[in-house]
Amino acid sequence: MSVSANVNEKLCPSRVVLEHVTSRWGVLVLAALLERSYRFSELRRTVGGVSEKMLAQTLQTLERDGFVHRDAKPVIPPRVDYSLTPLGTEAAEQVWALARWTERRLGDVERARSEYDEARTS
Repeated sequence: MSVSANVNEKLCPSRVVLEHVTSRWGVLVLAALLERSYRFSELRRTVGGVSEKMLAQTLQTLERDGFVHRDAKPVIPPRVDYSLTPLGTEAAEQVWALARWTERRLGDVERARSEYDEARTS
């Protein structure tokens, strides 16, 4: 199925995908999975601050979108590993570049905020 997408259009389905990959937890999960595959509990520890519910929801959404592969092994106790698909790797590289840029430019953003706030209180 070929879809003509324009993220600026109000009802464009690409907006939903953009929301999934750029959400707080989406970015962090994708970035973590760039390193290697993880079990759920390992991933939760790596992505600091995410609740079990939010991690499960984020993984399910990213799996549905084709970014994450869930590999459930039929062993006892159950073992489930999460990894990126090729599409997921491509998306993760894009959002991780933005996350790294944000880290590098944080000082500039903080200065801009201070200047803005100071101008508003003067």
